[in-house]
Amino acid sequence: PTRDFLAEVQINRVGANRAQINRSGIRLREMPRYFSSVLFAPEDLALVRGEPAGRRKYVDELLVLRSPRMIAVIADYDRVLRQRNSLLKTARFAADAQAQLRTLEIWDDQLISLGAQIVDARIRLVADLVPEVALAYSSIVGADHNVQLVNVLSIYDSSPSDGLAASTSSAPHLEETEQVFRQALARRRRAELDRGISLVGPHRDDVMFGLNGLEARGYASHGESWSFALALKLAAAAVLRRESSVGDPVLILDDVFAELDETRRRRLAAAIGDFEQVLITAAVRGDVPSSISANVVRIQEGSVVVGG
Repeated sequence: PTRDFLAEVQINRVGANRAQINRSGIRLREMPRYFSSVLFAPEDLALVRGEPAGRRKYVDELLVLRSPRMIAVIADYDRVLRQRNSLLKTARFAADAQAQLRTLEIWDDQLISLGAQIVDARIRLVADLVPEVALAYSSIVGADHNVQLVNVLSIYDSSPSDGLAASTSSAPHLEETEQVFRQALARRRRAELDRGISLVGPHRDDVMFGLNGLEARGYASHGESWSFALALKLAAAAVLRRESSVGDPVLILDDVFAELDETRRRRLAAAIGDFEQVLITAAVRGDVPSSISANVVRIQEGSVVVGG
């Protein structure tokens, strides 16, 4: 049976944000139980061309939507990481250095337990995203450019220089990941003490995107990068749709069509046409194909005008 929800979020300039379902207050972290959305905006080009932090954020936001319990795991990991970094900054020069190192081992255990869960969840998610990104990219571009997504994991000492051949996206086992994590911490202990910062863990990881065997970040054209970033968001929507018990995610496309030629506009329209709710913004009315212009709200000189 179909169920309707009224989902509301209030973004406050001062104080905590608020959320409601059917006029009843809930915690923000509970919202994915009732509602999810995927936004593509022009700044998402940085997913392909920008720094690793943006790619980690993309993966982790999708992890939370996919499994809301992960928000607590990620928050706890960040808390432990801050505490561990603080200890690393002082341990080397402390008068009671041995006691400090014993305390560090306690933080190691927590970092490993929480971090291994994040690493494994990311590996599974990236593996699920690969076919969806490839499908979305080819549907937009009209060609198969050998799309790749490869985990770059600090616990395995992998780095972007390792290239696209050495993927670590095989199905993980938590105990094995914890063991590898512990070995990596032991291997980097001296370097961490010297630098006063944690050098191993999901906060240092990345996902490398490839096209035709080359890293997209350095070799993809502007159009290819734009299409890849859009494919990442369409893939996220596809994964959420497949696993959702509350219907499709709301797909929000912010001024996307302005960057696409006429052929790719038609292809994108076809790719999103069967989603339950799609919200599109455009500065130029003609940029949006008529096939997906069901309800139009115009803003003219600061006023909202309903209708075409």
